[in-house]
Amino acid sequence: MHTPRRSAIVTGAARGLGRAIALELARRGERLALFDLDLDGAAETARLIREAAQEAGSGTAGLSAETAAEAFAVDVSDETSVREGVARAAERLGPPLILVNNAGVLRDDLLFKMPVESWDTIMNVHLRGAFLMSREAQQYMVRHGWGRIVNLSSTSALGNAGQANYSAAKAGIQGFTKTLALELGRFGVTANAVAPGFTVTDMTRSVAERLGVGFDELVEREAAAVPVRRVGAPEDIANAVAFFTDEASGFVSGQVLYVAGGPRS
Repeated sequence: MHTPRRSAIVTGAARGLGRAIALELARRGERLALFDLDLDGAAETARLIREAAQEAGSGTAGLSAETAAEAFAVDVSDETSVREGVARAAERLGPPLILVNNAGVLRDDLLFKMPVESWDTIMNVHLRGAFLMSREAQQYMVRHGWGRIVNLSSTSALGNAGQANYSAAKAGIQGFTKTLALELGRFGVTANAVAPGFTVTDMTRSVAERLGVGFDELVEREAAAVPVRRVGAPEDIANAVAFFTDEASGFVSGQVLYVAGGPRS
């Protein structure tokens, strides 16, 4: 089933992975609702999408003069903000039949030093956010008999020192994804997760600061441990997300795809 006028919601769309994912989905012809607390950053992503559409021209597949992108100030951890944001996006851009739960933050620390606030912040943004967004968007997907939910996990789900909170949240995302696949499959809705390895973003630059090393040094060190001998780019992750959202991917659900330059157990 294909609904001509629909929207794709990407959370955390102001920069980094969220921006790259939004740009890739727009290139494939989706109308983008860009959710972020940083409204200015999300608006810049919308501008880039419209600019790319104009440069591509109306005769180019994917991007066209009709490609729409709009920014919305939404706190994914707040139930009211999510409910109102999804309703506004549906009204302005069409039913949100694609949802990418990408919004995320870091609050790294070793367990014995980690304040409760750091644990709660990570759980609220990553897990509570994915729950609230998915619960709100799925009603449109079920109504239309078609939907795609893609959640961003991480290789940190396998464990990473200094990230007890983040690792737990990203592992939880995987269990949440598999459960959504079981519950929503009968309604034509798939749910999958993409788990990036080390990828160059503002967030990973903050990791270098936390470790007290130069970012270039960190990238070189991480690349040496990857079979393909490089770290990830946001476009690598965007491509994987776009695969799961595609019309042709309807028989793929409940999967976790590690985009990490090599196998993960």
